Amino acid sequence: MGTDLTAVINLDLPGATISRHIYGHFAEHLGRCIYGGFWVGEDSDVPNVGGIRSDVVAALRAIAIPNLRWPGGCFADDYHWRDGVGPRDERPRMVNSHWGDVVEDNSFGTQEFMALCELLGADPYVSGNVGSGSVREMSEWIEYLTRGDDSPMATLRRQHGRDAPWRVPFWGIGNEAWGCGGNLRAEQFASLARQYATYVREHAGNDVYRIAAGANVDDYHWTETLMRSFDPLEDGEGRSAPFQGISLHYYTMTGPWSDKGSATEFGTEEWYRALARAAHMEHLLDRHGAVMDRYDPKKRVGLVVDEWGTWWNVEPGTDPGFLYQQNTLRDAVVASRHFDAFHRHAGRVVMANIAQTVNVLQAMILTDPETDALVLTPTYHVFAMNTGHHDADALDVHWRGEVPTSAVDDVELETLSASASTRGDTALVSLTNLDVEQDRTIVLDLRGRDLLKHTAQVLTGPTLSAHNTAAQPDAVASARHDGVRPHPRGLEVDLPAHSYVTVSLGLA
Repeated sequence: MGTDLTAVINLDLPGATISRHIYGHFAEHLGRCIYGGFWVGEDSDVPNVGGIRSDVVAALRAIAIPNLRWPGGCFADDYHWRDGVGPRDERPRMVNSHWGDVVEDNSFGTQEFMALCELLGADPYVSGNVGSGSVREMSEWIEYLTRGDDSPMATLRRQHGRDAPWRVPFWGIGNEAWGCGGNLRAEQFASLARQYATYVREHAGNDVYRIAAGANVDDYHWTETLMRSFDPLEDGEGRSAPFQGISLHYYTMTGPWSDKGSATEFGTEEWYRALARAAHMEHLLDRHGAVMDRYDPKKRVGLVVDEWGTWWNVEPGTDPGFLYQQNTLRDAVVASRHFDAFHRHAGRVVMANIAQTVNVLQAMILTDPETDALVLTPTYHVFAMNTGHHDADALDVHWRGEVPTSAVDDVELETLSASASTRGDTALVSLTNLDVEQDRTIVLDLRGRDLLKHTAQVLTGPTLSAHNTAAQPDAVASARHDGVRPHPRGLEVDLPAHSYVTVSLGLA
């Protein structure tokens, strides 16, 4: 490997804090995400705590899961919370019309979700029903969850076996209101969002961060309409009103919605196309951020990318409504590229939620319904390698030299990506080599603080489509990387082709 580029990092010039919540997750009543994923029931032979699968909890705790979004997604705007509380054998059933047209028995509801969050050590992010619900329904749900006295909903919660209120810091005001959440126009939803947010009250000292359903991909008009709906943002300090954040949804695929591409059967051309589509997230953050800056120069309103990730055709032989797909090295590199973008926009992006946590879309974990085996995906390992970025201060990475590119359709895709952060006497540098064939060597020009020690990890695979299965659970897994050497400017780092590398630094 020859030295190709130098990355200059000023370790003593920290920027915005990278919220740990950009490493958030999403669990919808969809396919085997909840049932067969998180929830196996108390009578299952699979080890569980109160029906919640223990090995799934342990795996997610190991990557310091910060928050979990539930119950959807499109499911949220068909979900009526009272159907999912109280004795399970008395809960009414419903039809999950969005995902497989299956009958939902509501055995996993509010109490089970909150128990899951407690086991995970994760903050709950509840998506309220605007599409088919009511203001009263949403108001009573947060009262049920968070009020501590003898109010009607607190009394109902106690009747269901929970005395103390829960803490619920994040609340979604609808989901995809431009589509499955009501097919509303931006102006219609902006008015509804103000109304519903008013009734998501803060009981018993529970501070709520209210997130209004935001734009689909590049609908900048939707973002602008929501920004216009805020109370004045230019003056004053503190929190914005009546809500505090707006969302953004964007999925990576290589084809149209009708044929999104295969999760495992792809070549070099589709590898690059997927990564070019993933890189489009940076453009979306720039453009939506510019709209938000126009109305909110102090960045009081947060951007929440609460659905992102790859969306491929379902695995052959599986229910098309269950969105089960394999997860390859390509998915891992898509994730690393997204995180670099989120780190660079840490001043505006306050949360992100990959879709979805177990058995659906770009999952962290796959569970085998026949053997009950648990498989950690390549994407899981990216999350594990990045825990050092949680609540760290972003550092700019300046390239000295020409960053290599590859022509993809009508864009030039940069085939090197990097981001960095610092916290206390440590720093973490993330480096992705998107090139299919070309190994690279990068000099890290580390300035402003003394380097005391370093360690590194690498994630790669023998093929672009390498993935983990019950038979080969570690085909793509992070490993110690010995290709890092001292250099007069700092460190010299080898980046194998199609790989992701993190370098942990100890600083004085």
